[in-house]
Amino acid sequence: MDTQTRDTIERCAQASSDGTAHFGEIVQALLAAGVESYHADYRSRLTTYYLPDGATLDIALPVPDTPIGQQFDATAVQAAVRGSQRGEVKYPEFKRLSMAAGCIGYTVWLAGRHVTYYGRRGESHVERFPD
Repeated sequence: MDTQTRDTIERCAQASSDGTAHFGEIVQALLAAGVESYHADYRSRLTTYYLPDGATLDIALPVPDTPIGQQFDATAVQAAVRGSQRGEVKYPEFKRLSMAAGCIGYTVWLAGRHVTYYGRRGESHVERFPD
């Protein structure tokens, strides 16, 4: 992985964590850097970024002091996603809301234009990128 790609990923991770950039901005920057997908794992507190050549980069994922709910509530996850899409929910709050809804993490499929959210028992919920 070249330095420019690594720097872009690190900047996106920081801006996302700070809540200073919205999801659409992050997606565009990561796509331009050649990132194919990334996986955020609330339990391990890591986000792993994947490039098409097999290169990966792990970045620490700060998570709120919110217990992950025992039951996966796809409706609550979807509400957090919609709030984010409207600009009402920034990433720090999104993490809190999705964790409370039983989400253990998610994978953003940049090339496939969707996100898959996961629950403790293998449940999943897919959200397509808006056009």
